[in-house]
This record gives sequence, C-alpha cells and structure tokens, in this order.
Amino acid sequence: MVNRHSFQRLSRRGFLAGATGLATACALPGGARSQATRRFPAIDATFLFVADIHACRMASGLSPNCLQEGKTDAALLRNVAALNAIGEKEWPAEIAGAPTGLLSAGSRIGTPRGLVAGGDITDDGGGQITEPSEGTQLLQFSQRYQEGVGPDRVHVPVYVGLGNHDLDQNGPPPHVDWYRREMRDYVEVNHRTGVFFKPPVPVTNYDVETDCYSWDWGGLHLVQTHRFAGDTGHGADSALPWLKQDLATYAADGRPVILFQHYGWDTFSTERWDPARTTFDDEGAGAPHWWSDADRQGLLAALAGYNIVGVFHGHQHPTPMIYRRDGLDIFKPKAAFMGGFALVKVTDEGIDAVLGEAADDHGAVTFTNAFTRRWTI
Repeated sequence: MVNRHSFQRLSRRGFLAGATGLATACALPGGARSQATRRFPAIDATFLFVADIHACRMASGLSPNCLQEGKTDAALLRNVAALNAIGEKEWPAEIAGAPTGLLSAGSRIGTPRGLVAGGDITDDGGGQITEPSEGTQLLQFSQRYQEGVGPDRVHVPVYVGLGNHDLDQNGPPPHVDWYRREMRDYVEVNHRTGVFFKPPVPVTNYDVETDCYSWDWGGLHLVQTHRFAGDTGHGADSALPWLKQDLATYAADGRPVILFQHYGWDTFSTERWDPARTTFDDEGAGAPHWWSDADRQGLLAALAGYNIVGVFHGHQHPTPMIYRRDGLDIFKPKAAFMGGFALVKVTDEGIDAVLGEAADDHGAVTFTNAFTRRWTI
C-alpha cells in the first residue's frame, strides 16, 4: 500500500505542504471573491499532448517484448523530432482532402506553451532492478521528455502525468511501493513549489496526497489527474475531493477547463471481465479491468456545472480518436512510441485540436484527425 501519511512523507511533504497550504489559505478568500466577480483573463494557449511513451530501457537492454512492440529509444527520438518541429508548421486546412474547418487553418502554429504527458511514461514503473535504486526507464524518459536543447529532447516545458504502467509495478519486499514513490516523487520535484525549492515547471495548485495538480494559461484552467481523479489503486488517496475544491476555486467563473488523465471512455479503457471467454473485453459483464462505471460517474459528478471543453487521455495505443461521451469532447492520440501526439489551441473564440504522428525521423508529421468548436466568451 502506498502510505501517503508515513513519517517520511510527513517530514518531507507534510511539513512543506502545511507551510504552503497556510500561505494559500491566507490568500484565497479575497482572491476567490474577486475572481468570481470579474471576467477571467484572455486566452491564447497552444500546447501539445502525448501519452504512452513507454520508456523501456533497462540497465542492460530493454524490458521484455519492448523491442518487438517498437518501444525503442529510436522511436522516442522520432516522436521528439516531430514535437520540436511543430512550431514552424501550419495548422492544416485539409486532412486527406477534406476541409478541417479549424479556426487557425493555414496559420503558423508557433511555439507551444508546453507538452502535457498523459501517463505510461515508463513501461514498468521506472525500470525494475533487483534492489531499489533509480530506475533506468525514468532516466530515459527525463532525457527525452524534459525541456532542454538539442535534437534528443523536447524544447518546451513538460507537465508529467502517470498511468497504469507507472503505478502498478511492485518493488521487491519489503520495498513494495518503491517504484510508485519514485514516479510520484518525480512528478512532485518537477511541479510542486515548496518553501525551499522552486521546480522547473511550477504549477498553481499541487495536491501532495495524490500528486494531481492544476495550472492556468491566461484564462484557461488545466488539470492533471494521472490515471483518473478517483483512483484508489494500491492504497492511493482519491483525488475527487481535491478536484472538486480546485474547480470551485479556479473555475467557478465559467472559464474553459481541460482535463488530462490516462484512462478514457473507449472500449479498451472500459472493458470488463468476460467469463465465457476468460478474458477482459468490451462484451464482458464482470469486474472492470481499468476503471468502473462508478468511477466515471464519480468523475462526471465532480465536473458537473463547469466549462469542461476537452478531456485528453491515452492508454489505447494504435488508434487516434476524437469522440464524445457523457457530454464531454474527448481526444486520444496514437501512442507516443508510435509517433503520436495531439496539438491544441484554445482562444477566446474556441478550440482547435488535431491529432498527428511523426512521418519520418527528421520532424515531418502527418495530421490524421481534426476538431474545432467555437464559442462566445
């Protein structure tokens, strides 16, 4: 079980969180009241989203089956090249001969504000070894998907999210939670501002119990919830109470909100145990494989009444998808190790989103899906 309340956690996280929380509590009442009575800031935010990177490197070679599945460092470099080259390209006016209707069609994309990762950044929790130590997969991820210079890493700030491959790997007893703690600590070190420490990519609201967090680009509110906000796997605390408070504090004025998580509403993410076939599939009526109807209903209840303009997820690898479920517009690019990404622009006029993938090793891309929605703010 992940013990978020252990002495070690409290000594490092609890004390600093308490100090940070006190400052936040002192600042909130007046700020929250004024935020609710004035129009939110202007919005002009372009960003990238990837999921299912699956860094596979071990101390020697790759994890089992990674080479056969294409989860190689060369594949990640191909994805990185496409992400780094995107700013010089134009928003597509057509895809496969059909007009996209994008608000930004034909205009230069420009440098994105950041890259959001939607989980499964590693293939098995950072890279197993016999005794707990720094995982080589997490190191590989950071060498490719942490802002830097040169052709071998991305050139924009990265907002890290975790998936089932990052959080389901057990360490050797008695260090069962070693890998989960390592992955969560990586998120914290990158994003949570402490009394004595400024992270490379600071965010507005970081929850030390769940490692979910949110931030704002102008009047756009963005929320990272890892697998999903109600996840309690391996003894984790549900982030639903934090999510409700976050939205009440930062999005009650009607500003657009974008949610990032790993699981989706596609048939793979919602599959259940099929006793007749002794497997999980989309026709099963047994226990859910990944997340349940109740999990989804709990999330929808937390989102109700807010201006959710998009949910971005991963988990399913080969198929890029743009679809609508439960009143939400949902976006899932092809897995990053297969070259996939999503490109998004949100303004005061609406949202443009395209899915694409790397077309070669030198930054060429192919756009496969497009979505646009206009609104009046």
